[in-house]
Amino acid sequence: MKLLISLFFVLSFGFTCFSQKVYSVQYANQADVKVFVVDYENQADLKVFKVKYANQAGKNNGKWFFTEYENQAKKSIYYVDYENQADLKI
Repeated sequence: MKLLISLFFVLSFGFTCFSQKVYSVQYANQADVKVFVVDYENQADLKVFKVKYANQAGKNNGKWFFTEYENQAKKSIYYVDYENQADLKI
């Protein structure tokens, strides 16, 4: 039972750690997460929507707001050219 409760808390906090305010960096070594944009929705690990305003980006609802400056973002991302280089497929 303790294992089940521990697993629940680990998974709950692990999924909420990824923030919705992101900044796109120029080099892979600067990024927290490397992403690859897939052609079809069923190939994606995460379905993401780009929003216009920061207040539209929720805690973990798949709506991303791209900040103008890196220090405003919670996570930095880098777009890779090949699927096998990615940490996350969107």
